[in-house]
Amino acid sequence: MALKIGSKAPEIKLKSTSGKVFDLAADLKGKPCIIYFYPKDFTPGCTEEACTFRDAFSDFIGLDVTVIGVSKDSITSHQKFKEEHKLPFELLSDPKGEVCKSYDALIPLIKVPKRITYLLDAEHKVVAVYQDMFGAKKHIEIMLEKMKSANT
Repeated sequence: MALKIGSKAPEIKLKSTSGKVFDLAADLKGKPCIIYFYPKDFTPGCTEEACTFRDAFSDFIGLDVTVIGVSKDSITSHQKFKEEHKLPFELLSDPKGEVCKSYDALIPLIKVPKRITYLLDAEHKVVAVYQDMFGAKKHIEIMLEKMKSANT
């Protein structure tokens, strides 16, 4: 069960590919964002999703929305993934899966992140959620539609 529309997003403090610790409340204070959770770097579906976010990045920037990717992979893996696919956004490492769990983005028993995307408004309340393990490109399409209609 995903976080409910209108609920306040849980805090995030995780290591980032920027070399710093990303802090949702401080780093994106007063700014809307998309936080997408994905299972694993370099897998076909996750690569397709990341590259689709990359290809639509100018649309997100044009709407002043920051994109952040989160998985349990290490920063080293994330940096290689980011570099190889020329990703213009930060990837966060959640090795223990604590943030994934707080966003209901962890598959029970196997403890692998789900493919789930959240759109947060400037107060970091959930505006939209899309969850589909197999429709990687659809995450981007749905978020762009929601952003344009919600005018975050």
